[in-house]
Amino acid sequence: QVQLVESGGGLVQPGGSLRLSCAASGSIFTIYAMRWYRQAPGKQRELVAASISGGITNYQDSVKGRFTISRDNSKNTVYLQMNSLKPEDTALYYCNVEGSGTGWIPFSSWGQGTQVTVSS
Repeated sequence: QVQLVESGGGLVQPGGSLRLSCAASGSIFTIYAMRWYRQAPGKQRELVAASISGGITNYQDSVKGRFTISRDNSKNTVYLQMNSLKPEDTALYYCNVEGSGTGWIPFSSWGQGTQVTVSS
């Protein structure tokens, strides 16, 4: 099994910054993709940013130029640097990691979620 531990959420004023972290541990052989999703109250979960093996990154249009996804492969950790935060960024943020474990068994694990609240 692969476990994910998220951290870095909190309350921030509009225009502020936060950095989320998500560390994966367990039976990991290789990681293909690391993604951040978010879910606001009453809304569906949506993809915010993704980091795919080979250095490919993609972002939801609403966060382009403000959010940056990065990863430290040596630590199996993905980060989401969020700048110029807006009230509409308020949501529960989840990380998702896909890869293969021992014996090439595929996995897709989710973090427990970390709350981001943007408010004055």
